[in-house]
Order: sequence, then structure tokens, then C-alpha cells
Amino acid sequence: MFKHLKAVPGDPLLALIIAHRNDPNPKKIDLGVGVYKDNSGHTPILNSVKKAEAILLEQEDSKSYIGINGAPEFAPVVQTLLLGENSKIIADKRIFSAQTPGGTGALKVAADFIGANLANPKIWVSDPTWGNHLPIFKSSGIEIAAYPYYDAQTNGLRFDDMMATLKAEVKAGDTILLHACCHNPTGIDLKIEHWHALTDLVLEKGLLPLVDAAYQGFGDGLDEDMAGLRYMAERVPSMLIANSFSKNFGIYRERCGGMSIIAETTEEASNAFSIVGMAIRANYSMPPAHGASVVYTIMQDKALHAEWEAEVATMRDRINDLRHKLVESLAKSSCTKDFSFIKDQRGMFSYSGLTLEQVLRLRNEFSIYIADTGRMNIAGITDDNLEYLAESIATVVG
Repeated sequence: MFKHLKAVPGDPLLALIIAHRNDPNPKKIDLGVGVYKDNSGHTPILNSVKKAEAILLEQEDSKSYIGINGAPEFAPVVQTLLLGENSKIIADKRIFSAQTPGGTGALKVAADFIGANLANPKIWVSDPTWGNHLPIFKSSGIEIAAYPYYDAQTNGLRFDDMMATLKAEVKAGDTILLHACCHNPTGIDLKIEHWHALTDLVLEKGLLPLVDAAYQGFGDGLDEDMAGLRYMAERVPSMLIANSFSKNFGIYRERCGGMSIIAETTEEASNAFSIVGMAIRANYSMPPAHGASVVYTIMQDKALHAEWEAEVATMRDRINDLRHKLVESLAKSSCTKDFSFIKDQRGMFSYSGLTLEQVLRLRNEFSIYIADTGRMNIAGITDDNLEYLAESIATVVG
């Protein structure tokens, strides 16, 4: 039955994890895997999460299903985090939210909704974008097109080219995928004035924005990171939002996220959300409960909420501080390349500007594991490996 099947290549980032794990070099560095790490190179459980889990252990009295859309008390948590305490969209009941298995699950639900309900579905994604975006949308029968984003010459944003391409080629009814903050994989974010221009374009062309909000709080702040999303949401008639709690709560393996739909009226949003429920039922039927229970417990307890916000700030500050330290160390080295752009990027990831040849040398000669594209996870840097990393990069760059 399966004799005709051929093996397919595995995920290259997962292969990096295995290669790093098997490397005997005591100086080896893993800058590939997309998880937050502390200064010891460990991905910790937040104190606020541990305390919430202790409360759940004591109080939880059932492991029954929680419903297709998740626990009803979870949706307001998602909405308030994304849109803010005083959102008119929330007050007007124009947003409905479902709990999903991580941000990936949210994107899959959004993709199934788009693929099944929009005529000739087509989505525009940034070049480059998160690697899993493409197979998710392809699996839902959506045509995929790319708009310019990353400028390899300046290590910056090609916003003029992005707008020119979209203005010339998008059609009414197309979907445009935007990263709310901490763009994965480049670390190059849209500024608020870019969100203004894109909002005008969405309105002019009749587009559906799908915003991927996987890293809220890891850029400039929990509210600051959502400024562009909130500006657009307040002005466009319809929007889909996929968000993740993996990073800002550190609950990667618990698979907790949310998919939200915004429409012009409560009735329209409710009707669309009922279809979302059908997509969920046909996909994974019910979301897992534990991660959402942790998030809800923290957000409803003033002390835990304050502790969590402080922990998010600590993670954010560490990442931004590492960016500055790496730039300073590279500037002090013999490196001939200017890496100052790294400190202006946001989130865990950086498109380093390293070529494939340089990346392979780092891997083979120095046991430093970076994605082939040059994307590195800044959070994998520690005080102990910073100088070794800078010296190694200087060596391969020349």
C-alpha cells in the first residue's frame, strides 16, 4: 500500500536541534530553535505559571471537554490582551474568539475558514515569512503570493516596494498576512506609520487582514506591540487575528493560542464565528485545557497578573540588551561588517545578514548553529558564549 511513497526532508530547524544535541564541542551554541532561553541557556517555567498551576492542582475538579471554542471565560482574556481594556470593538461585541492549540492551531483554523468561505482565496505573505505559514495555507487550498519585505542590501524594510507591489497586484477579497510585532524570521517590524498606510490600502482595495500575533510583549511592551494591530482593527470592517501564548507565558508545550474574528456588526461576527466552530470541529474537535486555564488564572489574579507582566518585561529586556551587547562585541572585534542593524530589530529573531557559506562555516568550524537563511535566535546568547560568538562571526565574515 505504501511502497510508492518517498521520504520527504524533515524540518531543517528541527534537524539543527538534533545536530546541536549530538555535537561534542563544549563551546557549541544553539541559535536555531525558536524558544526563549535565560542566561544559563535554559527555557524556564515562569514563576507566575508555577503559582497558577499550583492553584489549578488544588481547585481543578474535572477533565471533561471544555467545548469547541474553549472555555467561555478565556475569550475575554484574548480580546483584552489584543485590543486593550477600553476597546470599542469589544464593547460593541464585534469580536469573537476561540481557544486553539497554539498560534499554529489558530492559523490553521483561520486558513480553513478562508479557504472554505472566500471566493478564489488568495493570501499575500511577506518575503520572507515564518516557514510554517506556507504549508498551513497551502493545505487549506489557498493561493499564496509574496510581497517584498526584507532588504538584504540594507538589512532593513522594503516598505516602498511592498506597497507598490500590493497596490498593483492585490484584488478585492484577497487576504493579507501581517506580523503584529517581532517579525519572524527577520526581526524587522512595521512602524506605526506603515500600519497607517496599510490600513488605507486595506480599505481602498477591500482586503481581509490576517494578523499573526505570536510574540506580544517581546518587542517594546504588551500594549506597545499591539499599536499597529489596534489602529487597523479600529478602522477596517473585518479582520482575523491568530495569537499565541507560547512565548509570553512560556507554555510552549501546552499549546495555547487564540483565533479571533472581527466583523462590522455583532450579527455578522457571530455568523462567521459559527462557521469557525465547524472548522474546529472537523479539525481537532476540542482544544486542550491546561494552558488556557493557566493563562486565565494568571490574568484574573491581580498579584499573579502583575508578576507575569514583570516576567515578560524581564524576558523582553534581556533580549533587547543582548542585541546591544552583540553589536558592541562585534564592533570591538576584527569584523569588517557593520552589524548595528541588529539592535534595531525586535523579538527573539534576527536576520543576521550572514551568507549561507558563512553560516555553514560557523556550524562546521565553531559548532554555532544558525538557520541556513542567517536567522538567529538572539535569546540563545548568554554572557558565557557572547564573546566566542562574536569572535567566530568576525572570523567567518573577515
